[in-house]
Amino acid sequence: MESGYIILDRDGVINEDSDDYIKSAEEWIPIPGSLEAIARLEHAGYSVAVATNQSGIARGLFTEGDLNAMHRKLHHELARLGAHIDLIAWCPHGPGEECGCRKPAPGLYQQIAARWKTELAGLPIVGDSLRDLQAAIAVGAQPILVRTGKGRKTEEQLQELGNIPVYEDLEQVAAALLD
Repeated sequence: MESGYIILDRDGVINEDSDDYIKSAEEWIPIPGSLEAIARLEHAGYSVAVATNQSGIARGLFTEGDLNAMHRKLHHELARLGAHIDLIAWCPHGPGEECGCRKPAPGLYQQIAARWKTELAGLPIVGDSLRDLQAAIAVGAQPILVRTGKGRKTEEQLQELGNIPVYEDLEQVAAALLD
């Protein structure tokens, strides 16, 4: 049985993304296969966490209550597969605010590592944006890009970050880690 830790971005990795933000549980729609991939990782012994920028709160587009409803939907959908997310770390700040948690700052990843009492070095962190990957690199983790969400656009910018594994989606990441 495998064991370890993995951190996932939310929008564009687990659920469909939108340039208009995901503002409600109704708008939160899983990417086909993503929840099954999380269940597969967890059933293989991985602890799974989510690290997500949610600047829509600072922008007044949705509330913390709306965000909690989205996360309840995520937990409910995973429970139907016999799986769960260990923890969700999120940043409510906007791009102009000074904080250590808004990716590409590594604060969310550091919060998760502290809760897990583990090191981030080499830990797989899956994202679809340049800032996800930059934050992973900043803490010595293993950044992994998926082509879902903003991933295809991000892939065009990868040469500036070095050799980063790229997969079609979270299902392919799970298969690569487990097979």
